[in-house]
Amino acid sequence: MKKKLSLVALTFLLVLPNLNNAQDSNFGNWLIYLGNKQIDTKWNIHHEVQYRNYNIIGDLEQLLLRTGLGYSFNENKSNVLLGYGYILSENYIPNSDDKSSVNEHRIFQQFISKQSIGNVTLNHRYRFEQRFVESDFKLRFRYFLGLNVPFSKSESNKYYFSAYNEIFLNSKSSIFDRNRLYAGIGYKINNNLKLEAGYMNQFFETTNRDQFNIITFFTF
Repeated sequence: MKKKLSLVALTFLLVLPNLNNAQDSNFGNWLIYLGNKQIDTKWNIHHEVQYRNYNIIGDLEQLLLRTGLGYSFNENKSNVLLGYGYILSENYIPNSDDKSSVNEHRIFQQFISKQSIGNVTLNHRYRFEQRFVESDFKLRFRYFLGLNVPFSKSESNKYYFSAYNEIFLNSKSSIFDRNRLYAGIGYKINNNLKLEAGYMNQFFETTNRDQFNIITFFTF
């Protein structure tokens, strides 16, 4: 238990320096639903909805709809997926209270692998995106490293600590796109449903954004 608490403390220490260095940070809220439909032991359909706000709620920043067809192997420790996403962004016009709408259609391929170290679960996700943003075409690579630590080994334990870091890299112009750093607490309602709430810091080259995330994971 002491080792787990040390790991949790270390993750928060890694988060704090990025908060202190924020140059232009604004607090927002993301409501996220992540669903997974098992077709059989190998095939699955992924679907998700993300409702992102500039503030706590009511000021839309981005609506993201994503789906895809995946295939699992290595006793379900690895998964490859081909997906599609639609993203509506509401961007503020500089020096104005007005917004402009940006539509994006996105095709992506991803590979997920899982590994266990004691009770700690590590998730690696490699994602390659082809982005059709209005009249522009862009390519982007993303690498996600996440960890999940249950609070205890007891079968009755339903709480866990979750953290991840994800970096985004463009194929041209400014190579570095953004980085997301997250830490939160989750509650496992049953084998198919989990709820999670946490804090995420998203930083770019010169600015930072802070979000409070509420996430639902549903497998059926």
